[in-house]
Amino acid sequence: MASRELEYEILGSELQIVEITLGPGETVIAEAGSMNYMEDGIRFEARLGDGSDSEGGLFSKLADAGKRMFAGESMFLTHFTNHANERRTVAFAAPFAGQILAIDLSQHSEGLLCQRESFLCASRGTRLGIAFQKKLGAGLFGGEGFVREKLEGEGIAFLHAGGHVVQRELNGEMLPVDTGSVVAFTDGIKFDIERTGGLKSMMFGGEGMFLTTLSGTGIVLLQSLPFERLARRIAAQIPRQHFTG
Repeated sequence: MASRELEYEILGSELQIVEITLGPGETVIAEAGSMNYMEDGIRFEARLGDGSDSEGGLFSKLADAGKRMFAGESMFLTHFTNHANERRTVAFAAPFAGQILAIDLSQHSEGLLCQRESFLCASRGTRLGIAFQKKLGAGLFGGEGFVREKLEGEGIAFLHAGGHVVQRELNGEMLPVDTGSVVAFTDGIKFDIERTGGLKSMMFGGEGMFLTTLSGTGIVLLQSLPFERLARRIAAQIPRQHFTG
């Protein structure tokens, strides 16, 4: 039974949890390892497919699983189904401090392109695929490689992002942003890179050698604290131990 409309509540401020209430027979799909707790009556099963209506046979599922592996994700998605006769709740937690975003995919018929590992969970019927970055420079220096996740469907999908999230709507404009700050954007947005300026600015400006540029018409979601930036800051503060023979 496809459950495209979900009853949910996002709890917390910095370390958030999304609670999803399922009716009898309803299912939600999630990334492996994202479940935080669930009530009695809900059972889960790891499957190759995403459970979308357009899902094909075994060969199609294996092909989709291979694409997910290529994108750096797990081959399997976990399906949580309510087998009780009453409504039951299952909760999913973000892996680091930030926000959980509820995205109504029915408002984005062209699909939503997301950074890798940002997908948390979604109503059954959501199609999870991948999209390739066509430009060599953007793939090498855009901070996300050549592959992004693509979400399509008519249900609710939940993404997680680092820090605070800002939504910008572009109408034929160009928006330069820090590399790695892009969480997701609609299919009408063009993703590219540009140099930060002259050699002095590139070396000493503190913004790196390249900026990401977003242009076109559509919606962009930006995060204030990409996890990679946080990890670098933490690593820089760890004292280095020197061992002598």
